[in-house]
Amino acid sequence: MSKGKKFRKIGKTSFQPPKNVVFSDKRSSADGSSDHEDGLTKSASKHDLAREAASLLKVRATLPVYKHKDSIMSHINKNQVTILIGETGSGKSTQIPQFLMENFPEKTDKRIAVTQPRRVAAINLASRVAQEYGCRLGERVGYSVRFDNKSNARTKLKYLTDGMLLREIMLDKNLSDYSCVIIDEAHERTILTDLILGFLKELINSSRQDLKVVVMSATLQAEKFSEFFGRAPILFVEGRKFPVQRSYLKAQCDDVVDAIIRCCVQLNQSEQMGDILCFMPGQEEIDKAVAILSKVGEHLGASVPRLVALPLYAALPPAEQAKVFAPVKGFKRKVVFSTNLAETSVTISGVKFVVDSGLRKVKVWRHQLGLATLLTVPISKASASQRTGRAGRESAGKCFRLYREQDYQKLPNQTEPEIARSEVTSPILMLKKVGVKDIVNWSWLENPGKQAILMALQELFQLGALDDSGKITNKGQKMALLPLAPHLSSVLLKAHEDGCLLPVIDIVSCLSVENLLINPSPEQRDEVNEKRFSIATRGSKYGDLVMLKEFYDAYMSLKSAAEKDDWCKELCVSKRGFKNVVKIRAQLLSYMERLFKEKLSDNEDESDSFDIKAIVKCFLAGFAKNTAIGMPDRSFRTSTTGETISVHPSSMLFMDRSCPAILYTEYVFTTKGYARNVSRLELSWLQEVAGISTVKVSAR
Repeated sequence: MSKGKKFRKIGKTSFQPPKNVVFSDKRSSADGSSDHEDGLTKSASKHDLAREAASLLKVRATLPVYKHKDSIMSHINKNQVTILIGETGSGKSTQIPQFLMENFPEKTDKRIAVTQPRRVAAINLASRVAQEYGCRLGERVGYSVRFDNKSNARTKLKYLTDGMLLREIMLDKNLSDYSCVIIDEAHERTILTDLILGFLKELINSSRQDLKVVVMSATLQAEKFSEFFGRAPILFVEGRKFPVQRSYLKAQCDDVVDAIIRCCVQLNQSEQMGDILCFMPGQEEIDKAVAILSKVGEHLGASVPRLVALPLYAALPPAEQAKVFAPVKGFKRKVVFSTNLAETSVTISGVKFVVDSGLRKVKVWRHQLGLATLLTVPISKASASQRTGRAGRESAGKCFRLYREQDYQKLPNQTEPEIARSEVTSPILMLKKVGVKDIVNWSWLENPGKQAILMALQELFQLGALDDSGKITNKGQKMALLPLAPHLSSVLLKAHEDGCLLPVIDIVSCLSVENLLINPSPEQRDEVNEKRFSIATRGSKYGDLVMLKEFYDAYMSLKSAAEKDDWCKELCVSKRGFKNVVKIRAQLLSYMERLFKEKLSDNEDESDSFDIKAIVKCFLAGFAKNTAIGMPDRSFRTSTTGETISVHPSSMLFMDRSCPAILYTEYVFTTKGYARNVSRLELSWLQEVAGISTVKVSAR
C-alpha cells in the first residue's frame, strides 16, 4: 500500500480496516426521501439560513476532514487527480465539495459534480450540505437524480447519481459545465462508476487538462485507482470509530438460519442491552429467521429482554422497512435480519451487536448461456469489515462471525466489481454513442473481457443498434438516449413505429421498478392470488406483461390516495413502487416526445382498448432470443439453445400448460432455469416477428 512518498496519511492513530461511509448527521426516511428536503431551507430567510450554517459549523469543525482542510486542499490544488481514502465518519462526502466551492472563484460559471451510486444518498447529502453552506436546496447546492432535479443555472455544487452524470457525458462528452468531478463511494465499483472513471481518464488525457478529479473511497482500493490514473497521489483520512470485538466459530455451521437464531438467543442472555443486526444471504433466509425467532421469543423467560425480530431487504414495503429504524420501548431488544443492504446504505441506531453469516446472494451473468444465475457466495474481507463496523457506529460493540477465522483468511480482499459479473450490452452502447471505436482497448478500469464485449456487440447488432461494420445506427442513437436497457429501448421504438406506444410505455414503466409485486406470506398467498386473477382477467390468459398493464390501469382508475393505498395492500403491491411507475411513465413519455419531436396523445380513457397481439409483438422485437417452445410433455425448450426452462412460480402462467410458446424478459437460474415476466405466444407470431422456426426445437 505504501509505495514511497505518493501515499500520505492524515491523522494520528494507526490504520485499521475502514468500515462504512455514512455521515453521522445524514438521515433518510424509509421511503427514501430526505428529512431535510422540507425543513428549514424551504421557507427560511437568509438570516435563518446563515444562523443554521453557523451552528452546524461547530459540528463540521470536529470532523477529521475539516481539521486537515488546508493539507487536503493543498494536495488537490497541486494535482489534477487525487485519490482520497476516508474512513467512516471522516466527513469527506460533505466537507471536501464545500472546500472546493470556497476554492473556486465566485465569478466562474463552472460547477462541481459529486457522484453517488444511490439516489437516496445524493438527495440527503445535497440537503445536508445546503444547510451547512447556508443556502436553500436547489440554489448554490443542488442535486440531480432520476425523476427529481433540484438545481438551476446558479447551482455551483451538484450531487448526481452515476447514471445522471453519464447522461450528461453523452450529451457533452467534454463536461464543459464542470471544473471538478468528485467520484464518491468509488469502492462500490458499480458498472456506472467504472464507466465514469474510464470517461474521465480519456477526457483528462485529451481535451480537459484543466479538469480536477477526486476519487473518494472507503476501502483500500487506492492503489488500483492510483495506477489507473497514472500513479495519482493518495491521501488517507481516518474516521471516528469505536472498537469492535470480533468472535469466530470454532467449527463450520451447516444451517446458517439455525446458527444465527442460536447466536441471538445466547447473546440476549449474556450481553448488555443493545440491538442486534444480523447479516443474511437473502430474503428467503430472512423471512424464515424472523418467523422462527418470533416463536422462540415467546418462550424466553421474563429475566431476559424480549426479542423483537424485524426483516430488512429491498423488496420489503416502506412501512415495514421503517420499523427497523424506530426504537423499541420497554425491556426489549431489536433484532434486525438484513441483506447486505445494511452494509452501507442505511444506519440503524442502537446497534451494538452484529451477527455475520459471511454470505451474500449475487446475480451473475453467464455470457455463454445468456442467463443470470442467482448464487449464494462468501463475502469479501472488505464486506466483513464493513459489516463489523456497524456495531461500532455509536459505541463499543461486538461482532459474531459465523465462520472460522481460517475461513476469513481465505476470503477475497475485495468484492468483485459489478462489471466482472454483469451483462455489458448497455455500457457498450453508451461507448458507441460517444464515438469510441476500439471498445476492447478502451480505458476500462476493469476490462469485462473480449467474450463479454463480443457477445454485447452481437446483441446490439441483432437489436439494430449497430450496423455491419459495428458503427452505431440511427436507431442505436435513439436507444442510447433512452434511460433503459437496450432491449427495452428497442421495444419502445418498435411500439412507436407500430402505433401502440402508450400501453407499451405503461408496461415498460412497471418492468423498470424492482419488486413492484411483493411476495405474499404463505397464509395470504391464495387470497392475494385470487384477487390478482380477478383484476388481471386477460393477464391470466396472456401472461405477466398484460397483467402489468391491467394493474396499471386499475391503479390509475382509483381517485383518492387512500383508495390506492388500500388497493396496494390488498394485492400485495408496493405502494412506493407504483408511485415510481407513474414517474417513470411521465419521464419515458417526455423522452419519446423529444426523440420524435411530436406531442404524444395521452388519453387514459383508452386503457381498455389495447391490442394484446400488437403489444406482445413489440416485446418480441426486443426479446426475440428470450422465447421458448411448448413440448408435448408440457415443458418448454428455449428457441435458441433448446435448453429446458420452467415458468417461474410468481408468474400468472405458472399453472397454465396450454401455451404453444412463451416470451420472457428475464431468465434466472436458482435450482433450475426459470423464465420470469412470461407472456403467451402463438407460434405464428414467433415466425412472423422473430423469424424463428419451431421445427428444429419441437423435434428434440
